[in-house]
Amino acid sequence: MDHIALVLEHLSKIELLILLPLAVLGGMVIGAIPGLTSTMAVGVLLPFTLFLDPLTGVLILVGIGKGSLFGGSISAILMNVPGTPAAACTVIDGYPLAQKGQAGRAIETALWASFIGDLMSVVALVLLAGWLASFGQKFGPKEFFALILLSLTVIAALSQSGLLRGICGGMLGLLLGTVGLDLVNATPRFVFGSDNLAEGIPFLPLLIGLFALPDIIEHYMSKARDLKPHVIDKTRYTRADFRKTLPTILKGSAIGITMGAIPGIGATASTFISYAEAKRSSPDRAEFGKGALSGVAAAESANSGTKAATLIPLLALGVPGDVITAILLGAFYFHGLTPGPLLFQQNLPFIHALYIALFVSGFCILIFGYALKRWMTLIASVPRDLLYPPIVFLTIIGAYALSNTMFAVYTMFAFGVMGILLRRLRIPAPTVLIGFVLSELLEDSLRQALLISRGDVADLFQSPLALGLHAATVIVVTTVAYRAIRRSRFGKVGSAEAQE
Repeated sequence: MDHIALVLEHLSKIELLILLPLAVLGGMVIGAIPGLTSTMAVGVLLPFTLFLDPLTGVLILVGIGKGSLFGGSISAILMNVPGTPAAACTVIDGYPLAQKGQAGRAIETALWASFIGDLMSVVALVLLAGWLASFGQKFGPKEFFALILLSLTVIAALSQSGLLRGICGGMLGLLLGTVGLDLVNATPRFVFGSDNLAEGIPFLPLLIGLFALPDIIEHYMSKARDLKPHVIDKTRYTRADFRKTLPTILKGSAIGITMGAIPGIGATASTFISYAEAKRSSPDRAEFGKGALSGVAAAESANSGTKAATLIPLLALGVPGDVITAILLGAFYFHGLTPGPLLFQQNLPFIHALYIALFVSGFCILIFGYALKRWMTLIASVPRDLLYPPIVFLTIIGAYALSNTMFAVYTMFAFGVMGILLRRLRIPAPTVLIGFVLSELLEDSLRQALLISRGDVADLFQSPLALGLHAATVIVVTTVAYRAIRRSRFGKVGSAEAQE
């Protein structure tokens, strides 16, 4: 009874009851605005949370992070602009659905996938923290390298444009990721004497340039004009849609939880892995890239599934799982709390109150998402000639705010032109993006593994876990190549018979 009383005392504070829903709502708004990131918001608000009690201060930062993950899907679906890096995969099927007049259906799919993914992530945090954290500890540099290589291969293999073009896109992304200072020796690479490139190509300008600007540029290059208002979207996410996408949501949530429990992977990588797996196994995989609800569900369930899971290594071992939990680690220290086994021994009421509040924050996302859905879908009814200019203005402001220089703006427009060239060459932009995102992790893990083994490449295959992941990579490539050759052979036979 004393323990329950202490938990209720933590949860009954008026500032927590007011600020937690506001933090979730603020995170949704931040995630929906391209150029603003939850990391930026959490970093700015951290000093202000130090004057609050520990639970409220930590939950405000967590609420912003959780809300922004769903918020990023809003602009991804309605404008083809991922509000957050983790929403980059939502664009692939979310925006085509909006173009078909089904923006409301896509947003509700993302909302339910985010809610279920977040709910399962909190349950995993409560029930499986110790086991998942120990599993994450089994991943060393060579296991990380094998996992990232597998995810790159799966994305390339399952791209709409075929294996070869998918590999070309992934390789281009890896090459772009090498720009900047060397990770080990701090040697400049491909900077061409520019100090602006010393820290590498900025991510958000690349993201916006590849995904948002090509549509806008091609729209104004065409002679067609769009000044008539569209019919306001009233499509809904039905029970039949829920039954159809539920297996994908559960699988994506499980992937997000597992990836979130491994420090350093993050929501973006887990989202692409979940999307690739859904595309491989879904009955409607032919619709992926054209407006598949399962694609939206896979992406959103995985990125929300990582959020509470990143707290598993933080709370159990004191190891942050991503950038935001690294900031949270500092917040814990400022409040006199040390994450790890001692936290469970000395502050168990705090831990249990945190669990309950995390559940409540998930329901806040669901409530706010439905309350604001009508206003969100109104954006889809605005004519493109009226909608695109403010979008371009916001992207310029967001890119400029990254470094307070015009270099990020120029970079964004340069990648907009590259995005058009990629479309002409039929090289999928998502493979370029995932290659860029994972390039640093891939290189870092490979170099660490080679340093540990003193340059022995064979050591990369010594671990049973790494060997299994490499075997999966070979199986994926072999299967896709075999199917492509078989289709090509049957196509030639069919055309020869037609000529005869």
